[in-house]
Order: sequence, then structure tokens, then C-alpha cells
Amino acid sequence: MDIPQSYRPEEAEPRMQRRWAEQGTYHFNPTDRRPIFAIDTPPPTVSGALHIGHVYSYIQAEAMVRYRRMRGYAIYYPFGFDDNGLPTERYVEKTHGIAARDVGREAFTEACLSTTREVEARFEAFWQRLGISADWRLRYSTIDERARRTSQWSFLDLYRRGRIYRAQAPGPWCCTCGTAIAQAEIDDIERDTVFSTLCFALAEGDGTVEIATTRPELLPACVAIFVHPEDARFQHLVGRMATVPLLGHAVPILAEPTVEREKGSGAVMCCTFGDTADVAWWQAHGLPLIPLVGRDGRLGAHGGAYAGLTLAQARRQILADLGEAGALLGQRPARQSIRVHERCGTPLEILESSQWFIRVLDMKDELLAAGRAIAWHPEHMRARYEHWVENLGWDWCISRQRFFGVPFPLWRCASCGQVVLADEAQLPVDPLRAAPPRPCPCGGPLEPDPDVMDTWATSSVSPQIAGQLLDQPELFGRLFPMALRPQAHDIIRTWAFDTIVKSLLHHGQIPWRTLLVSGHVLTPRHEKLSKSKGNASADPDALIARYGADAIRYWACSGGTGADQLFDEDVIRRGAKLVNKLWNAARLIGRAEPRGVAAAPPTPLDRAMLSWLQRLIQQATASMEAYSYTAALDATERFFWSSLCDNYLELAKGRLYDGDEAERERVALTLRELLGTLLRLLAPFLPHITEEIYVQLYAAEGESIHTGGWPEADPGQIDEESERAGEAVMAILAQARRWKSERRLGLATPLASITAGAPAALHPALAACEADIRSGTRAARVALAVASSPQLLAAD
Repeated sequence: MDIPQSYRPEEAEPRMQRRWAEQGTYHFNPTDRRPIFAIDTPPPTVSGALHIGHVYSYIQAEAMVRYRRMRGYAIYYPFGFDDNGLPTERYVEKTHGIAARDVGREAFTEACLSTTREVEARFEAFWQRLGISADWRLRYSTIDERARRTSQWSFLDLYRRGRIYRAQAPGPWCCTCGTAIAQAEIDDIERDTVFSTLCFALAEGDGTVEIATTRPELLPACVAIFVHPEDARFQHLVGRMATVPLLGHAVPILAEPTVEREKGSGAVMCCTFGDTADVAWWQAHGLPLIPLVGRDGRLGAHGGAYAGLTLAQARRQILADLGEAGALLGQRPARQSIRVHERCGTPLEILESSQWFIRVLDMKDELLAAGRAIAWHPEHMRARYEHWVENLGWDWCISRQRFFGVPFPLWRCASCGQVVLADEAQLPVDPLRAAPPRPCPCGGPLEPDPDVMDTWATSSVSPQIAGQLLDQPELFGRLFPMALRPQAHDIIRTWAFDTIVKSLLHHGQIPWRTLLVSGHVLTPRHEKLSKSKGNASADPDALIARYGADAIRYWACSGGTGADQLFDEDVIRRGAKLVNKLWNAARLIGRAEPRGVAAAPPTPLDRAMLSWLQRLIQQATASMEAYSYTAALDATERFFWSSLCDNYLELAKGRLYDGDEAERERVALTLRELLGTLLRLLAPFLPHITEEIYVQLYAAEGESIHTGGWPEADPGQIDEESERAGEAVMAILAQARRWKSERRLGLATPLASITAGAPAALHPALAACEADIRSGTRAARVALAVASSPQLLAAD
């Protein structure tokens, strides 16, 4: 069969994608009774453009999905978009040049909805262009009706189980985003700072206490001074009072064993609140609360003369005033670890506020056991999960003081504080618009909760959303626990952890059987590619236009599970080269189409190639089963380039073009089996080129390589004796090529004769391969001699 001379991915790939869509190649059939392989696919955040880092992780998982489809599973592969919460809000604010609180809830929500619709359409087109084999009929978003309904059902279920509570407590607050955040959304960074040593006068009698602090702006909220009980410098001061400079109020000097004696001056002021130590001391010692910092990051009324200033302004002014008052004794530079909001990088404050929490601190043992019941790839990533669980310090805060999210399905009584929950029949419900289902028993007025859920409170029920728990419970029972959760390693503490929490609380079991963890793509400076950092310069659309989707997929699958990888365009070029070589090999093999005549018996070389092919199938299958897709791709590619293209095709050309009909038929049949198997082994990674060749050379009408089955090794074809003969032929060919290269002769240069040496036991097999040896070496005659190992003894 004649195959066109050149392969043009910009034309062929969209054509294959249209074919898959028209034929429903990737559609899930709910009546299919085969075992289901369901994927809890990461819904990418709708916050601008996708970068090459997204491609890296999504394609690795998608290749595994394609493998499972070929192994005969009914694939349930939904695709979602994470379009509610802070990332989307910040993107909309930046895109439209607005602030949520300035334009109001309704107008801002509409701006978010219209923006996300446009971005999601663009994202879907991109993923389809990349060949993602999802069933796009199952698409969802985390703000659509099903997601809101499922999220609100989750809240009601956990509330009734006693797992959700509301508390007025100090917690991390982002003044830029204007909301409380959860422990999992906190990053630690190092920065330069200054230790300022302040002088506190004793309230009675002579004497002073020196306090070294990095946060003089919190001086108005100072409620105590703490010293270590065994620090001889301060033992005589415990129980006395000191006066806060500039502010004038007196605070007690107290003993606290957790004070670090070597840090600063050894005495530390406790403010409400500078850090978690302040919170712990405030609670342990029953200290008063001075709510100094407002939700907008400015000092409130308790700031006195500094009220209304931002924290930075207050810091400068207070230091200046301390200097004038003689209370600033000195300053020195220092390095400091601070906590910032991962979404925007703003240093966090600790403010007291009323928030909704899910109780998780009492679940640590259960959560650790659940993590160990899941297969992690790579296994060592489970340690990150366990470390997070073991070091949990707070229950999970799920409320946010923002607009674009899932509302809490409840109303609170302004008179008695009782909560009235929505009925499930109302879901999804917006309490700001809908009436409560019943009055409060006390008869007081009911007020809607204005907060929205944390985006992770919705993402944590992605298996229930994607699996249609509330709409198709019978189907959900077949899907859950899902087979696979693919995700990046940086959200183990959020998405993986939160989903496990919800699954245990709702269903009493793990959410998925396997967790595939991907790494990040790094810049040349070894930074993670990130839209927010503005360092994602490799445009995936441009790369696809230049090299084709399969070449990009090849690059993505060259990185192992959990491994961070530098972006290297040379690997993409190597992928494009592989695609072109496949096409050229297919053109040659297509022209050698079997004619249906009686074939000659296979030579030892033919049998060796088919034997090695069975071993390759075994190796690739074992690698894919272990989620070592990189090993499977590497082994298959090496076989294609070396064993097939560089060696067998050259060796067998003589029989193919100059042999009799029977010899030609044997080579054609062998080539057809080799190429057909290699195409199927490469199909999860290079779905377009493999489908294009398969359709032209192998497929009946309407067939797809992606549903045609993964190769099964035939142990009966493994022939060690033929493999030894094949290795000998390859060794002789390699030495003949080296001989020509050393003499600056082209590889196609004809030779009058060669003498090949080999152990006598191999001579019969080598004699049977004489035509192949002559073809590969371009020798007119081949003589055999006895030698200890296969080698070229002479050539002329």
C-alpha cells in the first residue's frame, strides 16, 4: 500500500481528533459490564493561560489511561475545570481591572462567570488538540450546578454528623485577598528583616527589660512579656509589670518554658497576634485580646495614634517615635522565616474571626491508615502526605470571605444564633436569594451566611462530582473508589489530603486505589514554571504548531513519576524525529504489503526479531503496570530505532527486494508484525501518528488502534537459540560498519567478500542468514570461520 511521502502533523492530528469525536472512540457506555477504570482527573484552574507545566503532568496520566483502555477496561474519563475560588477571582480582577468589593457581589460574580466560560472553551480546545482522550460529554466545572449541589450536600452531611462547627478563633488571614485561609494554603519563605531592641520600663521601681522584636508595629497589641523560667537574667522579674513604650499600658512579665533563651534578648513580647506562639501563649495564660490589625491590613482603633495606618506605615512611624523617645536601643539585620499566602505571596496576619471548620485533628490515625491503603507512584511521595498529617495543627477552615464560590446552605437566627439548614431538595441554593425552608423556633429573623466555601471544599469532592453521586448513585457505586487520581506533588497537602478526608467521612473508605504523582517543569534557574511568577515562557500552542502534539507528548512522557524536569526543547525535537521515522518506516513496510502467497520458513534472524519482540512486550507491559511509562517508552523506542530500523530493515532488504516470492512474503509478514506491535506499544504516547499508520495499514473500517487491544506476549515465540544467532548477525553487521567508517567508506559501499567468525555451533544459523548478512554488509560473498565470539575477521 502506498503511504503519502510526508507526514504533516498540523493536518493529520486534527483529522484523527475529528475521527475519534465522530466515532465516539473515547465515550463511556454505562451499560458496558467490563471492569471500569475511573479517573479523578485534576480540574485545571481557570486563571489565564495553560503553560507547558500543565502539559507535563496531564499527558503522563493520560498515557496511562490510554494503556488501560487498550487493556480492555471500560474507561470513565471525565474532565473538569476548577473555576471557583480565589485563583479565578484574582484572575478576573486583574483581567478586568476591578476589585471584587468595589463592584459588588452580583456584578463581580457575573464577570467571573462570563470570563470562565470563555477561558474554559479555550482550555477544552487546547486539551483536545493535545489528544486528551477524555469523554468530553462528562465535562464539569466546580461552579456548575452539579458541583454546587454536591458541595452543599457534603456540607449538610458532615454538619449532621457533627464534623462541621463554627468557631470564633484566631487564625491565618490574608489581607490582600481579604479572607481567612486554611493551614494547607500557607507557604514558608525566608526573607531579610531587622531585629529592633526596645526598652520596656518596669512599672514599679527602677529597671528596664530589653525586648528584641521583628514586629514593632504590633506594639499597641502587646499583652505580656515572656521569659524562660530557668533564665537567671529574668527570674527576679517574673510576676512584675512592665510599661509598653509609647503606648503606656502595663503588661505582666510571665514565665514560659517554650521561650527560646538564645533568641533576641531572651525576653519576648506577646502581641495579639504576631505568630502562632502568641496564640498558644495567649490561650495558655488567659491573656486579654487586643484586636489591633483589621481585615484590610490597617491598624484599628486600638492602635491609638497609629490607627488607620497600614502595617508598613505603622512600623516606620513607631520605630521613628521609639527613636525620639530613647526607647529604641539598637537594630541589627537578621534572616526570618515567615508564612505567606500561597495564592498571592502576602505575609499572613493572625486575626480572630468566626469561621466554619471541619474537625480533622482527631482523625490522624485513620488518615495515616488510609494513605497506606493507597498505592502511591512514586512510593516515596506518601511520606509527604504522612508528614502533613502528623504535623496538622488546626482543623480545616473551609469558609472564605469572598464572592465567587459555593454558598453555605444555611441561615442563622439573629436573635438566638441557631442555624437553619437548607433542605436537600433546595440544592443548589443561594441563601442570599432563597428563603429558608422553615422559621427559627424562637421566631427571630433568619440571616443568610454571606461567606462562600473554600475552593478545596469543592475540589475535595471531585470524585463525587465527576462520578455523579447525587444524579446516578448506582453508577457511582460502580465507579467508587476510583481507579486513579493523578496530581502534582505540591498539592498533596491540599487536594489529596482533603479528598481523603471527605471520602473517609462520607463513605468510610479511600477515594481511589492508586495515586499517580507528577513533578513540575523547571526553568533553567530551577524554578517551578508558574503563571503567577511569569516565568512560563514556553508557549504550548506555539510548540504544538511547530512540532505537533505527539512530539510534545513524547517530551512529557520522558519525565518519570514525581520527578521535576527542566524544560528541554531538544527532547521535543527528538520526539518529532521519532514521529517522522515511524512514518518513513511505515511507508517502506506499506510498500512491502504481504500478497497472500506461501511464505518461506522464517530465518533465525526473523525468529530472533519476533522473540525479542515478545520480551519487549513483557517489559513494556510490566513497566506500564508499575506506572513506569518512561521505561516502557524508552524500551520501545530503542527497539524501533536500533533493532528494527538500523538493523533488521537493512539486513532483510535483500530478501525483500531481491529474494523470491516466498522470501519476500516472509520478510513482509515479519515487518508487518513488528511494526503493528510497536505501533500499539507506542499508541499511549503518540496517539496520532500511530492511529494514522494503523488506519492506513492495519485497520478495518471504523477500527481504532486505541480500542484494538494492547499486545499480548506469546511465550511460544521466545527462542533463545535464534536470539543468539540474531545477536551474532547484529555483531557482524556492527563491525562491518565500523570497518567502513574507519576507512571513510560509505555504509552502502559494496564489498567483494567478508569473513565472519563465530563459534562453530552458530555456523548453521549464520549460514541460514547469509542473505541477510550480505544485504547488511553489502558483501558479494560471506565466508564463515571458527572464532570464540561473533566478529568480522576480514573484508575486502
